[in-house]
Parts: sequence; structure tokens; C-alpha cells
Amino acid sequence: MSGVSLAMEAIDAANSDDPSLCNGEPLAMAQGRLAHNWVVSLDPGASDALRLAARAHHLRRWVIPRVSYPDGRAGYLRWRRDQKARHAVELREILEQAEVDPAIVDRSAAIVAKIGLGTDAEVQVFEDAVCLTFVQTQLGSTAERLDAERMVIVVAKTLAKMSDDARAAALTIELDERGAALVARALELHVAG
Repeated sequence: MSGVSLAMEAIDAANSDDPSLCNGEPLAMAQGRLAHNWVVSLDPGASDALRLAARAHHLRRWVIPRVSYPDGRAGYLRWRRDQKARHAVELREILEQAEVDPAIVDRSAAIVAKIGLGTDAEVQVFEDAVCLTFVQTQLGSTAERLDAERMVIVVAKTLAKMSDDARAAALTIELDERGAALVARALELHVAG
């Protein structure tokens, strides 16, 4: 078995302890697999580094809960920044243990930390996959916590981070009536903005 295959298994194993579930599977594991699948769908020739980063995009995310940071946007952004940095460190450790090529290790860690977002095509595909995975797995639960107008803004901001191909892919995701209405309103807002 190759180092990349071993690393994929190790990432899944690390995510298997997530106490939150998605269709009966640990949430971080499900999200890793979905993001990996979105990467391959958006870029069939995706590099090993990109595929590994997608698989690890929420690597053990539950160990630093959002509630351990202050409420509000500043607290949320700090939590996200700290999570990206931790994901990169832990991904690097897993890849090195699996004896993945050092160049792939470095590139995967940079992608999962979103270094080059806005200028790096692979990081954009990663961002697209992460956003699509959010729509697929967390749109409903996030909508339960936020009022409808705030949720439309959240979805519009998510769509703004995505490429045209990813926005088109978002329309293929099967959503409940409320989710579909939120995405439709957010797309209108995005186009108008």
C-alpha cells in the first residue's frame, strides 16, 4: 500500500472519534470523504496533495469546540484561523508517519491552511470542495441556529468564495425545501451584489 493510501486511512482513523454524526458516520470522517469526492469531481486530475488536504480539511475539528472562543464574528474568525493551523500541523504529522513524499507533505499542509487562496488554483478547488461539503452536511443545522435573513447572508458569503463551477455544482446538491430556498435567495443576493 502506498504512503498516500496509508495516509488516507490514517486521516479517516483520526476522524473516526468525532462524536457528531452525519448519516450515522462520524461527521469529520464523512466531511473528509465528501470533500475528497468534490475535489475529484471538480478536478479529475487532482494531485495527491490536494486530495489529502481535502480528506483532512476538518481533521479532528471537534477537539477545539467553537464554544471555547468568544461569541461573534471576531471569535469565529480566530477559531477558524486556529483550526486551519492545527489541521496543517496534524496533517503534516500523519503524512510524515505514512512516509508520504516530503514535497507532498509540504504542499498538503499549505493547501489545508489555505495558503495562496485567491491566487492558487489548487487552493481554490480545495475551498470549493470545503464549501460544497458545508452545503451538503451543515446547511440545515446552521439554519436551525440562525434566523433566515442571517442564514441567507452566510450562504451568499459562502457562494462568493466559490468558483463558477463550484456554484453550479452547489445547485446539484439535494436539499430540503428550506435549504433549496436559502441557496436560491443567496444566489440572487450574490448575483445582485
